[in-house]
Amino acid sequence: MIKKPSMELEEKEKDPVKVIKEALGRAMVYYYPLAGRLKEGPDGKLLVDCNGEGVLFIEADADVSFEQLGHPIQPPFPYVDEILSNFPSYDSVLGRPLLLIQVIRMSCGGFILAINFNHVMFDGFGLSQFLNTCGEIAKGVEKPSIQPVWQRELLNARNPPRITQIHHEYLPEATDIDHPNFHQSEAINRSFFFGPNQIMAIQNHIPPHLSNTCTRFELLTACVWKCRTLALNMDPEEDVQVSCVFNGRHKNMINDLSLPLGYYGNVISFSAAVSKAGVLCEKPLGYAMELVKTAKSKMNAEYIRSVADLMVIKRRPGDKLKGNFIVSDITRLVLEDVDFGWGLPEYAGPPMTSTYFGYNIKYKSKGEDGILVLICLPLSVMERFQQELTKIITIPRGT
Repeated sequence: MIKKPSMELEEKEKDPVKVIKEALGRAMVYYYPLAGRLKEGPDGKLLVDCNGEGVLFIEADADVSFEQLGHPIQPPFPYVDEILSNFPSYDSVLGRPLLLIQVIRMSCGGFILAINFNHVMFDGFGLSQFLNTCGEIAKGVEKPSIQPVWQRELLNARNPPRITQIHHEYLPEATDIDHPNFHQSEAINRSFFFGPNQIMAIQNHIPPHLSNTCTRFELLTACVWKCRTLALNMDPEEDVQVSCVFNGRHKNMINDLSLPLGYYGNVISFSAAVSKAGVLCEKPLGYAMELVKTAKSKMNAEYIRSVADLMVIKRRPGDKLKGNFIVSDITRLVLEDVDFGWGLPEYAGPPMTSTYFGYNIKYKSKGEDGILVLICLPLSVMERFQQELTKIITIPRGT
């Protein structure tokens, strides 16, 4: 989260480190489990030991101004490796801080808020709720406008647990080890803006019966998945998949899951579309779209219950990485609404991503609302990806 310097004298005199740290401490009274540590219970079940050890808070000063972070302000950011502290690395989620926060004062008077959190504790929506609580408290509110709800038993596995869905997104067994198609050290981050014109151009490549019913997420996911697969030049017989991240707070699921307002636990799940690489590359874009729509249609309360049961039966298997591309749409997180008293941030979202993960970020470019897609690929592959993408967004279908 990046905030440019304020022009107001009163706001200039406030120290963001002091304000945010104090607000964080008061918010933790309501979100006290975040001050604990994870431990393993019977059958590998993760439990929170509410021991009050606290979160990790780092303050720093950087000889970097807001203007040096790029025009426009979007990932990947220059100096990000130098600005952000190397958070301690842990071999396990057990016994480590559940929340790591860094506040960096910039030389111009602006600041950066960086957060590393444990997905076992909450998802992006839960994080957004927590940060908005911190912002409210920083501005003088006595208690949160949305009271946090812990109640993790609402998403416990059933008794007896039963896997009722096919879950391509996870490895078959907890002991299995998987690797992405390329290493992080080989790759670069790049973001691509999709405004109304780019969305319309992609729709031109989709049959009318699909383009008239598809969502923007489905359209972008199908397009990026196909272009990425083409750019990677994979074995035609290799299985590739795109795993779509969905949130159980969706209006179609929240009642079935009985989740109350204020529940800040992790309610995300993945549903995967699978294809042979060669088939995906050779067929029209509508083929990828239909696979994405089918995968998305499977996401309901029963699917999430099945995931909870799978975690118990298979003892928390890892995500499938090889041939997999995970897409998370964070356009509804309202992180951009977090205000600690200096106004809204110029950017709120991930500063980078990993080899197998992509983000759809709400963004405005030159006054035009749209979506910023952030991905990570080796340089030569990224160049091919951009070439494939350019063909779709600039050349009409059928030419």
